[in-house]
Amino acid sequence: MAATQKKPTKWTPKDAAHLYGVDRWGAGYFAVDENGDIVISPSGKKEGPRVSLPKVVKGILDRGMDMPVLLRIENILGSQIKMLHATFAKAIKELNYNGSYKGVFPIKVNQQEQVVEAIAEFGSKFDHGLEAGSKPELIAAISILENRNACLICNGYKDEEFIDLGLYATKMGLQCFFVIETPGELDLILARAAIIGVRPKLGLRMKLTAKAEGKWSASGGDSSVFGLNMSQIIHIVDRLKKENKLDCLNLLHYHLGSQISNIRDIRAGVMEACRIYEELVKEGAAMGHLDLGGGLAVDYDGSRTNEPSSRNYSLDEYCFDIVETIATVLDKSKTPHPTIITESGRATVAYYSILLFNVLDVSSYIPHPIPKELPKTSNDLLENLLSTYKMVSPKHIQECYNDTLFYRDQARQLFKHGQISIRERAIAEDLFRHILLKISETAAKLKHVPREIQQINDALSDVYYGNFSVFQSLPDVWAINQLFPICPIHRLDEEPSRPAIIADITCDSDGKIDLFPNADKAKRTIKLHDLKENEEYYLGVFLVGAYQETLGDLHNLFGDTNVVSIHINDDGSYEFVRELEGDSVADILSYVEYDVKAIKQRIKRFAEDSIHKGFIKVKDRKTILRIFDEGLRGYSYFERE
Repeated sequence: MAATQKKPTKWTPKDAAHLYGVDRWGAGYFAVDENGDIVISPSGKKEGPRVSLPKVVKGILDRGMDMPVLLRIENILGSQIKMLHATFAKAIKELNYNGSYKGVFPIKVNQQEQVVEAIAEFGSKFDHGLEAGSKPELIAAISILENRNACLICNGYKDEEFIDLGLYATKMGLQCFFVIETPGELDLILARAAIIGVRPKLGLRMKLTAKAEGKWSASGGDSSVFGLNMSQIIHIVDRLKKENKLDCLNLLHYHLGSQISNIRDIRAGVMEACRIYEELVKEGAAMGHLDLGGGLAVDYDGSRTNEPSSRNYSLDEYCFDIVETIATVLDKSKTPHPTIITESGRATVAYYSILLFNVLDVSSYIPHPIPKELPKTSNDLLENLLSTYKMVSPKHIQECYNDTLFYRDQARQLFKHGQISIRERAIAEDLFRHILLKISETAAKLKHVPREIQQINDALSDVYYGNFSVFQSLPDVWAINQLFPICPIHRLDEEPSRPAIIADITCDSDGKIDLFPNADKAKRTIKLHDLKENEEYYLGVFLVGAYQETLGDLHNLFGDTNVVSIHINDDGSYEFVRELEGDSVADILSYVEYDVKAIKQRIKRFAEDSIHKGFIKVKDRKTILRIFDEGLRGYSYFERE
């Protein structure tokens, strides 16, 4: 009796959620609905309001803004701040910790005014503060942070002007802490404080011996750039004792690194810092605050491991481990529990922003059909390739692969020496692609696949050209191979069939994304859908709120994208609360010191000269100048007519 063949399982949106990892990295904020759309849940809960991301995109386009767009969901920012404080509060209560928790946002993570304003607004009820590492950041922080119970942490190197700004902020009632990075800063702080007439709040940045794994491991260890060693700390304590200002020493700070993926590293740092804190209290310092710096990681790939783009702990575990470690160490010496401060920037803003862009075109790997008859040639190259194609089978798969590479290289050499024509070479390349596709299909049925052949699928990928700039909007992709979750925001009820990489519209081979998150191991390609005629295809890059706007550059003079902020209401409706137009061509040219008025004058003179020399007619001049003027006022990215 013949075995009954199983019908292929129908593709569902749940399959898409699994394929793209939305159910792993979405953190409850993002999901795939039954219509195949990405939906936003601003509370991070299934029972809360949900909004279709494609509908938001339609609203953006209907309002006259083009892709690419950076979309900010304000509620998510509020949810992240609330969750951080609530989880620490839970740990403090359950572990009978006698101190409190205060969060601080490092402005360097996202310096955009509306982001910092939103953090100050949402964080006000939790006394959530700000961290500044430069004079511009400090001025911005003082102008925005109205909550006098929140902490204002001053890191970085400080000149007299920086210190004066902080001291006057202190005089106005802000809880401003000067974190001393080098011994020489103390003299200047004390001198300026005496002149202005205010007792400063001082902190010490210690140099940890502990180190965290990953890209930012240099933040810890004896050779780290920032921080004081034990001898320098003792020198400062003695100096403060001599000046009768040991009561001004209120805080100990350290920074183990950004995106700490392993909870053991976090515990090790806290334990070491607690011992120093304990000794400073014994020396007579007032203390009261322990600042753990940043490090709370974001699970970009959804693997929940200690890989660089993930983390092997939950927020509950992070908060409970910190509180428990501090209490355990300090209780041995009966040292009072300090206020815990963390500078969680990445985890605060990452989920808040999505880069949205449309796909402009596809360069497909699919070759032209094999010709019914091969052209007559002076050599047997094409016949050999065709024979290899027919020979592909599980038994001969490695042999066929080796022969295919040999004939491909032979075709290139023959063409270089003028022994085959461009048409013959084109047929050879098409046959080469057909063979690789057939080898790939055959290998999929094998239990054991040779290593070389496992890599074929990466070579078969299409190139999807996205309307964005990696260097402007996703600089960490290029600079440090950062993984960001990427997926289509619609059509997820259709099975994607094309393995692809994503290229931007810059004229640079590095302007691409060819590494994608996966539960087990990062993939070199992503599955995408075929483009439909007269229908846009939209992709979203998620979790881009941290650092990407701050670090972006003007490669090929592509500027800031359009920015839209929405607020999602409890009933599922949403409002466009802020809109910022992206840089025009004129804006960008002015950034690199072009005088736009002078450009217009030069174009006018060139048009006149073209009339005089007979290249154009007088009536053409008006049209040409109008086109150039529209170009200067236009968006720097690709605009559909």
